[in-house]
Formats: sequence, structure tokens, C-alpha cells
Amino acid sequence: MDDDLDAALTALGPRLRRMRRHRGLTLADLAAETGISESTLSRLESGGRRPNLELLLPLARAYGMPLEELIGAPQTGDPRVHLRPIQRDGMIYIRLTHKAGGTQAYKLIIPGATGPAEPDPQRHEGYEWVYVLSGRLRLVLGDQDLILAPGEVAEFDTHVPHWMGNAGATPVELLILYGPQGERAHVRARPRPNGG
Repeated sequence: MDDDLDAALTALGPRLRRMRRHRGLTLADLAAETGISESTLSRLESGGRRPNLELLLPLARAYGMPLEELIGAPQTGDPRVHLRPIQRDGMIYIRLTHKAGGTQAYKLIIPGATGPAEPDPQRHEGYEWVYVLSGRLRLVLGDQDLILAPGEVAEFDTHVPHWMGNAGATPVELLILYGPQGERAHVRARPRPNGG
């Protein structure tokens, strides 16, 4: 048997017992919820019974988790990025960087406007670079009231009072680069080399 598989199966029983106890369930509670007998659950937890899908699927449902999380499966090199959106003030923020300090990147989605919004400009430390992906962004920056369309960019010192809102009925999506210490975004285009 494969060493990784053998190790996973050996660790599964104690893992199942810890999960059950952590949730404050008895074997009888879990048996009633899953339809698996108490004796089978006990043998699974002690390692006396080999797990199979017929036993693991009801347990995953009862614990409200994916099967691979239930069994503690190793990462398989899944290339997908699982982002966790944050809702704040009716807007959806998706953090694209996860390191502390330095420039941070966010995707921001502002729902469609249902009527004229009253800007409430704020100021703080840092520097922002905003790129509109879709929709129309209303940017109040100091005494300027601007509408940015897809593909347009704005960059500004966040000490200047600023506010962002939706200028249309459809959601606006934008990327924001934020530098807390006043770092500016630098966009450089290099000329193509001559010749073929």
C-alpha cells in the first residue's frame, strides 16, 4: 500500500474522534444523524474498520465539510485561487494580495446606483491607483467630480479627500492598488526593438 495512503488511513480514526468530541457529539448523536451504527462509528474511530465512501460521505455531510477536508487529504496542486470577498458599506472587496505591508491590491465591486449618492469624502495615509474594469465610476477627489469609464485610470494621494461611488445603474468593477506609505504605482511601456 502507498505510504501516504497508509498514513492518511492511520490518522483518520483519531481525526474523526477529535472532530466528534470537538462538536460535543456522542456516538449515539452521530449515529442518529448519519444512519451509521454506533459500533461501526466506534470501530472507524479506533482504526478497527477501514473507511469507505458509504461511511465517509454521510460523515462529511454531518460535519458540513467537503470529503477531502474530512479525511485530511493532502493538497493536490489545485491551481485555482479561492478568494474570500468582504462586504463593507454595500460594496464588495476582494483582497488580491495577502502579505503584510507594502502595496496592496484589491478588486472592488460597487452595486448599481438606485439614485443619486451623497459623497462623503475621506482622507487617510497612502496613495491609490484605480483602474476601472467595467461600469462607470464616480470619483470625487478634492474639488473635482469625475466619471471614469472602463480602461480609465486615476492615481492620487489619499491625503486629498476622496470618495468613490457608482455613476450608473449597472455594477462598477475596479482594481485598486494601495500603498500605505505613499508608494506610487509606476507604469512603464518599453519600445519594441527594431528589426525582425
